[in-house]
Amino acid sequence: MENPSIILYGPKNAKVEDTPIPELSDPHDVLVRINYVGVCGSDVHFWHHGGIGKFVNPSTGITMGHEASGTIHSIGPSVTTISPGDRVAIEPGTPCRLCKACKSGTYNLCRDMRFAAAPGPPDTQGTLSKFFRIAEDMVYKIPDSMGLDEAVLVEPLAVGVHAVKMGDVKPGETVVVMGSGTIGLMCGAVAKQFGAHRVILVDILDKKLEFAAKYLGCETWKASTSASTEENAAALLKELDLDEEGIDTFGGRVDTVIEASGATSSIETGIHILRPGGKYVQTGLGKPKIEFPIVAMGQKELMVRGCFRYGTGDYELAVGLIRKGLVDVKPLISSTTPFEDATQAWDKTARGEGIKNLIQGVLD
Repeated sequence: MENPSIILYGPKNAKVEDTPIPELSDPHDVLVRINYVGVCGSDVHFWHHGGIGKFVNPSTGITMGHEASGTIHSIGPSVTTISPGDRVAIEPGTPCRLCKACKSGTYNLCRDMRFAAAPGPPDTQGTLSKFFRIAEDMVYKIPDSMGLDEAVLVEPLAVGVHAVKMGDVKPGETVVVMGSGTIGLMCGAVAKQFGAHRVILVDILDKKLEFAAKYLGCETWKASTSASTEENAAALLKELDLDEEGIDTFGGRVDTVIEASGATSSIETGIHILRPGGKYVQTGLGKPKIEFPIVAMGQKELMVRGCFRYGTGDYELAVGLIRKGLVDVKPLISSTTPFEDATQAWDKTARGEGIKNLIQGVLD
């Protein structure tokens, strides 16, 4: 095969097939030889349901994968920032570069953004191929000290950078991260680098909290699945010495909440624990419609923000944090699965095994 690719045709239906090697149609394009691809929750959702919102066309299928690293194979005639042989982390999207969002620096909000492994029309092919084409400004050269497996984690770390920026985290703050999966861990790690005085990760699973405490050296708290969100909020604040009188209305002494699970109960608890004037960032993707404690939000004048992927400067900062040893992503890598067995990595992640499972690129 010239360009083996993992193509998903629907739920539980993926095949290894040959696809054309992408042509460098734009003079600023580069062709990347993929070395590693990471598995995230969206991959699992596609594997089980055939898509999120938009579903894969069963007649054409779509190449999967968006967290990736690789080596530059060839470059277009106008490329000046990168050379063949360079090792890179890939930001897996192409904005239009012309709209108001792009020109104002918020290209992640571009309505014509073509993100890797996104059903169309037109479909956007993902990174689970031998070769992947992308614009030169969407690849980031990594230092010799960083492994290509580690470079895969630049993508979720960039999400953490963006979330912490959205929360305007400042030195001395108390930050609570709801959810201790990969994104939650990255949000906690970046919040510490931004100077948060206390970083607390919340989850319902002991093994995740044990890992978070060891990995980040932070505080953790286990939420009860049988208690109401108000009860969980009150218990968290009391047990962590963050409570103040008037829990139903005014919450405790938490400055910023970054919600990284998408669970309705987690969202509600996060709103309840914030201090008046506190900041809330919705990073996790959950159900399209949920119940929301709007009265508490209004009475406390909370700043509530969404968080969508990553934007200007986020990838550069993520690479820098790893390069300088300020965030160590190596402990997050739990397994590496051969390319042809990619579906096993999706199943492993679906079962909750490991933190970040990788798929190795095509081997010659």
